[in-house]
Amino acid sequence: MPRLMVVEWPDGLQPDGEPWQRIAQQIEEIAPDLLLTNEMPFGSWLPRSERYDAEAAEAWVQLHERGVAALAALKVEAVMSSRPVPSGRSLANEAFTLVAGRYTARHHKQRFPEEPGWHESTWFQAALPGFAVHEVAGVHVGFLLCTELMFNEHARRLGRAGADLIAVPRATGLRRDSWETAAGMASLVGGCYVATSNRVGRQRAEGPTFGGHGFVVAPGGARLATTEGAAQMQVVELDLSLARKSKHEYPCYVPDTAHHAPAPGPV
Repeated sequence: MPRLMVVEWPDGLQPDGEPWQRIAQQIEEIAPDLLLTNEMPFGSWLPRSERYDAEAAEAWVQLHERGVAALAALKVEAVMSSRPVPSGRSLANEAFTLVAGRYTARHHKQRFPEEPGWHESTWFQAALPGFAVHEVAGVHVGFLLCTELMFNEHARRLGRAGADLIAVPRATGLRRDSWETAAGMASLVGGCYVATSNRVGRQRAEGPTFGGHGFVVAPGGARLATTEGAAQMQVVELDLSLARKSKHEYPCYVPDTAHHAPAPGPV
């Protein structure tokens, strides 16, 4: 069974230096098959600003270019992550995979919050479609980037397309309950594992505080593992036969077409 790692990595992480070397060493020691990072894992969180800054955005893009190279060098078969890429006059949030070091773009985030700390509709626009299932090191994976997890229709669609795993890189605050609920519901309607990794802490005083709390939910909604405190990386084994069996169980087998009761006749 493939072994999946979820993490909580600090806001402001750089793809070099001692903190990154410690992370790389831990991953080599644990030896997962798949690694899921948090959303756009390198540098400070730019959408904290309500004004788009083209110079800062370009620097963030370049930092993640270095970050992709650092991720590709990790001792793991497949990495699932996201990064900022140029898109028109702003950025796109691009989910990608690295399989044996080979980069493949998988999805552009489609749904964006716009509120203090998360001015994402100001900073991002999608340039690619999304919500498809891809084979990643033998696992059928669909991506939902952060806020997209809140929309059950996407999880249902991915499950119907055969997803074993919904991968959710995110950058969220201290509140946890809504994300746990959303992941549980996604696992129910998708009939698949749902895994999510998050930033933790805060680098800049004017930015949001990120809540960490990466976790994995099994098909059916049971939580299997959670990152917390010193345990910033957690690994679970994915039973792909369980995910594929769940597609034929309640509520996944219920058809999409609604059955309406006939209208009452005249009294």
